[in-house]
Amino acid sequence: QVRLVESGGGLVQAGGSLRLSCAASGRTFSRYAMGWFRQAPGKEREFVSTISWTGGITTYAESVKGRFTISRDNAKNTVYLQMNSLKPEDTAVYYCAQRRTGAVGQKAGEYDYWGQGTQVTVSS
Repeated sequence: QVRLVESGGGLVQAGGSLRLSCAASGRTFSRYAMGWFRQAPGKEREFVSTISWTGGITTYAESVKGRFTISRDNAKNTVYLQMNSLKPEDTAVYYCAQRRTGAVGQKAGEYDYWGQGTQVTVSS
């Protein structure tokens, strides 16, 4: 069974940086596209970024483009989200998700497995 565990969240001041990690276990990780989503209080789950199984294709939400970078290390079964120039609007629970295909996707319904989430709080 697939298990995804996020880590790296925390409290940071605006303009600071955090790197989130998502460790996968339970089945082959390398050939599956991965994504990051976030959900703030009172809001729907929002797409953040996705990466193809090779890492060759990445997609970002306009709100984070230029500030966040997604990457993966298939040898470690881990996907990362480097977050720079953080803003208070980035405050949310961040979720790692895995597709059953290697292609990128931007909709939550396209992902089959989810982590428990990690809290990111950005203060002014």
